[in-house]
Amino acid sequence: MKKVLKIIGYILVTLLIIILLTYGFFYIKWNTTSSDNLSQLGDAAPMLTVSGHSYRDLNKNGQLDIYEDSRAPIRERVEDLLAQMTLEEKAGMMFITMIATGNDGELMEVPSLTDPFSMMLSTNSTMVVQKKMNHFNLLMTPPPDKLVQWHNNIQKIAERTRLGIPITIASDPRHGTKQNVGAGIATKEFSQWPSPLGLAAIGDTSVTREFGDIARQELMATGIRMTLSPMADLATEPRWSRTDGTFGEDAYLSAKQTEAYVLGFQNGLELGPQSVACMTKHFSGGGPQKDGDDAHFEYGADQVYPGNNFEYHIIPFEGAFAANTAQIMPYYGVPVGQTSEEVAFAFNKEIITDLLREKYGFDGVVCTDWGVISDMVMKPASAWGVEDLTHAERVAKALQAGCDMFGGEEQPELVVEIVKNGIIKETDIDVSIRRILRDKFKLGLFDNPYLAENSAKNVGNSSFRAKGRAAQRRAITLLKNEEQILPLATDVKVYVQGLAKNAAKPYAQVVDSPADADFIILGLDTPKGKPKSSALLENFFEGGRLHFTKQEKADLLALIEQKPTITVLTISRPPIIPAINAKSKAVIADFYCEHEVIFEIIFGKYAPQGKLPLEIPSSIEAVTNQKEDMPYDSKDPLYPFGHGLSYTSLLGEQISK
Repeated sequence: MKKVLKIIGYILVTLLIIILLTYGFFYIKWNTTSSDNLSQLGDAAPMLTVSGHSYRDLNKNGQLDIYEDSRAPIRERVEDLLAQMTLEEKAGMMFITMIATGNDGELMEVPSLTDPFSMMLSTNSTMVVQKKMNHFNLLMTPPPDKLVQWHNNIQKIAERTRLGIPITIASDPRHGTKQNVGAGIATKEFSQWPSPLGLAAIGDTSVTREFGDIARQELMATGIRMTLSPMADLATEPRWSRTDGTFGEDAYLSAKQTEAYVLGFQNGLELGPQSVACMTKHFSGGGPQKDGDDAHFEYGADQVYPGNNFEYHIIPFEGAFAANTAQIMPYYGVPVGQTSEEVAFAFNKEIITDLLREKYGFDGVVCTDWGVISDMVMKPASAWGVEDLTHAERVAKALQAGCDMFGGEEQPELVVEIVKNGIIKETDIDVSIRRILRDKFKLGLFDNPYLAENSAKNVGNSSFRAKGRAAQRRAITLLKNEEQILPLATDVKVYVQGLAKNAAKPYAQVVDSPADADFIILGLDTPKGKPKSSALLENFFEGGRLHFTKQEKADLLALIEQKPTITVLTISRPPIIPAINAKSKAVIADFYCEHEVIFEIIFGKYAPQGKLPLEIPSSIEAVTNQKEDMPYDSKDPLYPFGHGLSYTSLLGEQISK
């Protein structure tokens, strides 16, 4: 045995040495590459003054170019800069992908072993200098003050490029408590709000617009000028893993919420220096996924319309158009039977050009979803319907369909290749560049992309957090309240499972055993199935089954039957819970609210006000028999769309505290 352990020890030491030597080799290589990249940069843009007007001399020619003149009309600034750009610079502008940030605000030039994502990405200077890219989206980030430092550091690199074109930083939503790489980034320093489903449960567009306005201020304070949201998709297929990012299954409710969301983030109808640009997604509606499978993955490529309800899914986007959303993102799926060519949205000219651009008159930027051209570390290319095309051919087809930018990609050389080979004309590329530049100019990035050192001081301030918490309270939805068991008195003993026990302690005595409790408070997440593919990304998505397994259900019922139980459902997707519901004295729907807020509702500090923005189905059969594209069509739902109770006093008056 000792000999075996000794051999294992030798093997582990050898592996450690190999890992360290490999990292050491790449460490030297990364540093060398960084030095080479930075040596290719020019000087910083000087501040010059002409006739009393100060400007940044971005191309360092000692003259006031039109694109450098903040007084000039944006159209003229765009044309002046476009005329100075090389094909390679245009190509770089058409790609946006993830970028890593240094923990202390430094550039990520040497990927860190403590940040796995940095190992998967090109270094900061490689993308800006070599690939001439100037659009990036953030994943995990350092604290806001350090993010400000990083943002200024990468803008300094951009300023030293030939034309000084500034960087546009984008992000997935950051104001929720749920962490889902590829869909949302939990950022504890920001104010916390309910999920979009929760905003829809409130149903008050003024709250959604206020959320957008506060989120706008917090994002801008850290250099984020574009949000990869809102999701205007409809949750008509309850098994779909992206349900909690939507405003529910009703198109008209979603349209109103989408419009308010965009108006909040973009600070009104016109994109400007105080805006965060919205990339509304996923045109023309990503919700009706066959069997609920997600189109990130090959087995979920098909979007189906058994109810012949394609146009219903476009209605929420009309809300985005009414608010002048800056950009649009199509989804991965193939709209089966809706167009003459069975290809995914990003490659589908009838969807992007004929429908979006011509019928709806949208002339903003259209950016593909992430990774439709080439394989990513997290997933294979979602190139559904065009799998047999080369990467260059996929780029050409997406451009011909009407797209302008490529998400999750860093291959500008493909655009250069198809132009030089005569597949796409450079003048056609210019059409996309005009749209992209227009947004950069409107956001004011050319005039001053930098942040003050203390820019992030108000991020997550007490006022913002209070408003976020108030929205959480309004979102929580009371589904059942048998014998008016709620609100609970504050002199009871409770056994808490699935929620933070400390959050209950201000209101009741928390005991360690159900036997010692007067009530059980049980927190449950929506069940999920196992991944169906080998894609790493799928592990972050909650899809598949909505029901608890036989053993899971038996264990839960054994607990619930011991004492009167208040069951709290965190709704990522609508769960199937008829037996659990029947045995519970009260049932609450929570939309990723903080646990302190949930207990405020349970103990009557505030009354629940939310209304369900989707159905809670009654059975597995009801889910499988409903149509993917139809709203509220499952048979005999346990709780219908719009359901929601509140507390009443003995006189029947609603509690309002």
